Amino acid sequence: MNPTPNLCLQGAALAVALTLPAAVRAQELVVPIGLSSPLSGPQSGNGQDNLAGAQLAVNEVNARKLSVGGRPLRLKLQAEDDQADPRQGVAVAQKLVDGGVKFVVGPYNSGVTMPASRVYDQGGVVVATVSSNPKITQQGFARLFRVGAADTALGVKMALYAAKELKLQRVAVIDDRSAYGQGLAQEFSNAAKANGLQVVKSEYVSGQATDFTPVLTSIKAARPDAIFFGGYSAQAGPMARQMKQLGITAKLLGGDGLCSSETAKLAGGDAVGENVWCTQGGAMIQRASEGQAFVQAYRAANNQRDPLTYAVNFYDAVHLIAQAMQKAGSTDPAKVAEAMQKGSYKGAAGTYEFDNQRDLKSSPVTVFTFKGGQPSAVSSY
Repeated sequence: MNPTPNLCLQGAALAVALTLPAAVRAQELVVPIGLSSPLSGPQSGNGQDNLAGAQLAVNEVNARKLSVGGRPLRLKLQAEDDQADPRQGVAVAQKLVDGGVKFVVGPYNSGVTMPASRVYDQGGVVVATVSSNPKITQQGFARLFRVGAADTALGVKMALYAAKELKLQRVAVIDDRSAYGQGLAQEFSNAAKANGLQVVKSEYVSGQATDFTPVLTSIKAARPDAIFFGGYSAQAGPMARQMKQLGITAKLLGGDGLCSSETAKLAGGDAVGENVWCTQGGAMIQRASEGQAFVQAYRAANNQRDPLTYAVNFYDAVHLIAQAMQKAGSTDPAKVAEAMQKGSYKGAAGTYEFDNQRDLKSSPVTVFTFKGGQPSAVSSY
């Protein structure tokens, strides 16, 4: 008996389907993940580190062959250089929005995130940022999440540690005039005074300054036990070197912007060691199995280079977004944001659960000093 016409047609259709590429047969769901970070300029070490963390996570998600709404998910990272500059950060945000990108990890700098976040909000984009200025999440943007500690935690914990553990009494404060630096320095100053420390001098420098001799000379006369710097490694390293040259024996304190091997590298010689202390959001990652696995995977993917400050948070942010897509069964930004808001994700740097402002409900802080040119965790505080 000859096959019926309908069966012939069905068989022909099946044969054609089997000859198509797998991605076409399965209707692969390709989702771009934008990244905004300083990939060039003075902060490029941190920016490239953030990129490496995000790329590692993208590779892992794609290797796991996850599915969303019954379709295979493939993430594609679109990295953009915001140069740690607010105007460039806004341009990057507009480029990503215009290109249809609906998920972004970054920006890295608070000064970039503040203006760029408005563009992302208007474009309906889900943003996961490590920027620490408290005002960022106070804007009320429903798809903007902070995946690191805020200045309120970083500055306060450094002040507490300085007073209670380092037993300091007199401190000077310098900030770099950025949204990050000013916010961090203010939180440190407030907490320092509340815990019995005397703030003997408050100064500021521009974010492009390289010669800190005038400011440091003025501070030296005030005889502080420590100088707190609200800023980044690009300036903290040279500042530490110039402190040594001027014979200033005060400790150099800071937030997460200092917690990087870049600080020691840019200082040169032995200007950075146990005289430098900093705080970073998150628990001591190498004490947890997830953190150890991340460090091993990062080193394997990056010629045995150790991760710097926030590679782990950019890594976790990509996995967090992918998990939320799965839970939502959709790549619609509103639905993914809702899943992130209501859910919980255990990442390499800790557990991510968000409050009503989309700040982390619990953000432990680790205190670091430096040994052998590398940040060395001392205590979760």
